[in-house]
Amino acid sequence: MSARKTDDSSIAVIGLGRFGSRLAGSLLHLDHDVLAIDGSQERVQRWASQLERVVQADSTEGNALRQVGVADFQRVVVAIGASVEASVLTVLALTELGIPQIWARATSEKHAKILASVGAHHVIFPEAETAERVAHLIVSRMLDFIEFDDELAIAKVRVPEAMVGRLLRELAPADRYGVMVVGAKLPGERFRYAGPDTVLQRGSVLIVEGSIGQVQRFASLG
Repeated sequence: MSARKTDDSSIAVIGLGRFGSRLAGSLLHLDHDVLAIDGSQERVQRWASQLERVVQADSTEGNALRQVGVADFQRVVVAIGASVEASVLTVLALTELGIPQIWARATSEKHAKILASVGAHHVIFPEAETAERVAHLIVSRMLDFIEFDDELAIAKVRVPEAMVGRLLRELAPADRYGVMVVGAKLPGERFRYAGPDTVLQRGSVLIVEGSIGQVQRFASLG
């Protein structure tokens, strides 16, 4: 495959295991041009019908990556999880190619440190992040949440029964619970921004913002 100049929407994903293949598919659904790469011919053949551009290449070799056009990409994700050595050597090869944004999957803290030391700009722990998120959902009444850091989380929760029919102004959730109600949604309707005059109706789902502890406590009121 000859190299070609790519735009900002083009992303290369290296490694077509469970995480890499799903990531590549998700990026395609988000209308990004994806080049998927794996060293296994079997995996390449398996995903060839589902992903638009799939090639076999030894990602630990810079020349091989250059031949399939990776050197022209602004963003590359190293999704290799089975081999720490292959993961590290791939990041090193990408660094030598001068890739501006290298995202790499780590399977341990030690692995993460090595990836960062050889040039990975972003290190991710998909298994650990998913496990932590599911744990929070299991032990709380949150319907869904995103945690940005210890001080900020956004959660989807049901309206507590004691708050049904009351104005947000009266409830003062920021003062009483430390959370801000950002939006509200009735069944079958779209989310709407919430304000002081919003009346919380039975069956509504709220979007609330606060620390993870605060949104968990607010969700427990339901």
